[in-house]
Amino acid sequence: MLQTVLLVLLTASPSGSDALRGSLQQRIIQVKGASVAVVYQDLGDLKDSVLIEADRSFHAASTMKVPVMVEFFRQVDAGTLSLDQPIPLVNQFRSIVDGSPYALDPKEDEDAALYEQLGKSVPARELIQRMITRSSNLATNSVIALVDAKRATQTLRTLGAQQMTVLRGVEDGKAYQQGLNNTATAKDLATLLAAIERGKAASDRSTEAMRSILLAQELNEEIPAGLPPSTRVAHKTGQISGVLHDAAIIYPSGRAPYVLVVLTSGIPDEKVARSLIVDISRAVYAHATRSAAPATPKPSAPTPKP
Repeated sequence: MLQTVLLVLLTASPSGSDALRGSLQQRIIQVKGASVAVVYQDLGDLKDSVLIEADRSFHAASTMKVPVMVEFFRQVDAGTLSLDQPIPLVNQFRSIVDGSPYALDPKEDEDAALYEQLGKSVPARELIQRMITRSSNLATNSVIALVDAKRATQTLRTLGAQQMTVLRGVEDGKAYQQGLNNTATAKDLATLLAAIERGKAASDRSTEAMRSILLAQELNEEIPAGLPPSTRVAHKTGQISGVLHDAAIIYPSGRAPYVLVVLTSGIPDEKVARSLIVDISRAVYAHATRSAAPATPKPSAPTPKP
């Protein structure tokens, strides 16, 4: 029995976004047992949007690194932090449960090379860059210790993201065992990305810096893989066991950008989840650029890892 329950809110014409919604629904239900949330928002036409399970809460995985980045830059704007300040790099952090120490496993980190700098001071700008572009867990925990997870959550609320929550750093095992996890919704991630694109998340200089960092993303097997190769994409992925996400601002040539967020859980095979996200991205791009999209996009072949 399919476990996916699709709650769709639509504010567009039946011939436009409604057709896209139907196409995406048909693709999603092909993956049995999956929980999937999608938000598409044309930033040039606010009536052109599709929301599927937009308020459903998921484990945030590494998408929570986006609000951490935003909070860092807001503190830079306030003058309390600096991009050039040296941060002593250590691999010891405190659990939010009882303050007990824990360390990260380099084998579980996308950016194992950063561990070679343990014991040294690293410029904050490098940690922010690696946190997003390589999804470095060591950089992330170092930045969270600097900015405070609670402040990152408060910034989310200030920007209109009402449910997404940053509680802790990565690999806090005691917190995980107690269900104390960072959470995200597709709607809140879309709200956050739109705020960055529109220059509302921080100062003009800081939002431009954040866009540049997101555009430099090195993990591009999900939303970007469904787009023409030359398309600029500012995005952040997230992945843990059975969970795969991507949240993006897409810049098609010759038209306004759009936001696309796809969150998935309950899909044990990451190749299946990745294929689903790629197909959703392809269908949304066809709609956004007014190309002919198939009524039901067929599953694509999994994108091979390099």
